[in-house]
Amino acid sequence: MRKTKNTSLDTMVTEFILLGLAHPPNLRILLFLVFFTIYILTQLGNLLILLTVWADPKLHARPMYILLGVLSFLDMWLSSVIVPRLILNFTPANKAIPFGGCVAQLFAFHFLGSTQCFLYTLMAYDRYLAICQPLRYPMLMNGRLCTILVAGAWVGGSIHGSIQATLTFRLPYCGPNQVDYFICDIPAVLRLACADTTINELVTFVDIGVVAASCFMLILLSYANIVHAILQIRTADGRRRAFSTCGSHLTVVTVYYVPCVFIYLRAGSKSRLDGAVAVFYTVVTPLMNPLIYTLRNQEVKSALKRITTGRGRVSENK
Repeated sequence: MRKTKNTSLDTMVTEFILLGLAHPPNLRILLFLVFFTIYILTQLGNLLILLTVWADPKLHARPMYILLGVLSFLDMWLSSVIVPRLILNFTPANKAIPFGGCVAQLFAFHFLGSTQCFLYTLMAYDRYLAICQPLRYPMLMNGRLCTILVAGAWVGGSIHGSIQATLTFRLPYCGPNQVDYFICDIPAVLRLACADTTINELVTFVDIGVVAASCFMLILLSYANIVHAILQIRTADGRRRAFSTCGSHLTVVTVYYVPCVFIYLRAGSKSRLDGAVAVFYTVVTPLMNPLIYTLRNQEVKSALKRITTGRGRVSENK
């Protein structure tokens, strides 16, 4: 619990200083190049998936690939919210971020992150219907329903981000203004508040915990049914293809949820390890998504070949 301090408008913080990730000074240039390269590859990889889904008629008419395209779009924006500020940490540039900019970054981070959380759940539900209800799948998951579900994910994410940003910045901040983190995120910013943060920490724990736990349990339930259905497939090749289709999704979900649980469900944690863990799911995961879905998905690879050989639009006209 934090003791309340006397504050006045004259002492209110107007900007924050992002201290970034702790690193040896002699590795600054190397780290700059590494994260800059990751950012460029993330944007190019996810843009390639977006263009492939849009250009290939066999993909953009199927809910599974509509969801994959939305995931790539989210990854591009999430990476853009996080990585440019992280890269600044390895340059002589000013590390200050205006108060309003900090609010916007925290909102965007939780808006995009929670939307992605909901999207992973929709992707699991889509795979459940495709494998466990194959005959009814076209009726149960059509383009219209997919669009409604995706819109619901965006709305839910915006509500979650608004709640977290409002609760965090309704508190007074009168100094110090140094955020011991590489972005404006709830745990790091709350440590600078000049008021009791117990309620905020509780709401953050419950809100993020409920969202993450609910989505994760629904994903586990979907995949429990999927595994049961796959085991009923008589041919080994059929089981292999079904497991391959779901394996990429499970890989991404595991990489995304484990770090989130580590950071947000440990109330009041001040571990410096949080920064390294957060880099993994905010920087590395958006890069992994296009790699996982292209390397493990035969249909995406086939679509890429058709597009590069100029046959994508030809098949659409047939």
